[in-house]
Amino acid sequence: MGVADRLILSDAQWARVAEHIIGDERSCGTSGRDNRMFVEAVLWIVRTGSPWRDLPEAFGNWNSVFRRFCRWSTKGVWQRIFAAMADDPDFEYLIIDSTIVRAHQHAAGAKKGLGDQAIGRSRGGLSTKVHLAVRGLGCPARIVLTAGHRGDAPQAIALLGDDRPDAVLADAAYDADYFRQAIAQAGAIAVIPNNPSLTFKHPLNKTLYKERHLIECCFSKLKQFRRVATRYEKTARNYLAVVTIAATVLWLR
Repeated sequence: MGVADRLILSDAQWARVAEHIIGDERSCGTSGRDNRMFVEAVLWIVRTGSPWRDLPEAFGNWNSVFRRFCRWSTKGVWQRIFAAMADDPDFEYLIIDSTIVRAHQHAAGAKKGLGDQAIGRSRGGLSTKVHLAVRGLGCPARIVLTAGHRGDAPQAIALLGDDRPDAVLADAAYDADYFRQAIAQAGAIAVIPNNPSLTFKHPLNKTLYKERHLIECCFSKLKQFRRVATRYEKTARNYLAVVTIAATVLWLR
């Protein structure tokens, strides 16, 4: 099996990504060696979940690829590419939810002083929670990481962001007055089931609420990338980059 059989991006998909790549002939300083092969190397790691040391030699030296991946994560390059691919203002509704991802034991032990690494400990072991906002087409719009034991509602405002959808769909975990107010200020309607513990009951569009399955489908697609389904990265920055890369591929399909 040759390296061509391991590639993910078609020529048309690469053309969409390439204009947002740093380190080519358009950039100041030294140009990166074979940007396409580097991106494909990272995609191979994200898709297979393999250790970096197991990167096939056809993609280049694994350590060089890893260090460049980290630099791009630090500089926010992956996020900029994702933002460019997800630039689709024509959508009717936004769906938000979260999913738990088990963190491998190798994901623990980041250097002290680097801040919160979005890893929590519970009876199920180490875990990270991926909070996601999905647009009406079923593709990711916004990603937030927290420790696995953190609640969903506190991340709701960040997931809404500056979007102005017609409606925001979420489950009962997001039934909070401050979030409903934020949705109203965005000019949208809240399609959120009522929390059984609250006395006042808001109306619910049950027909529209059925569209919430799109975010479950999105999580399923993201977790087909094995390095998303299990967290191996020690830093939240690198794991966010991994999830962002997988999310970018969904927009390219």
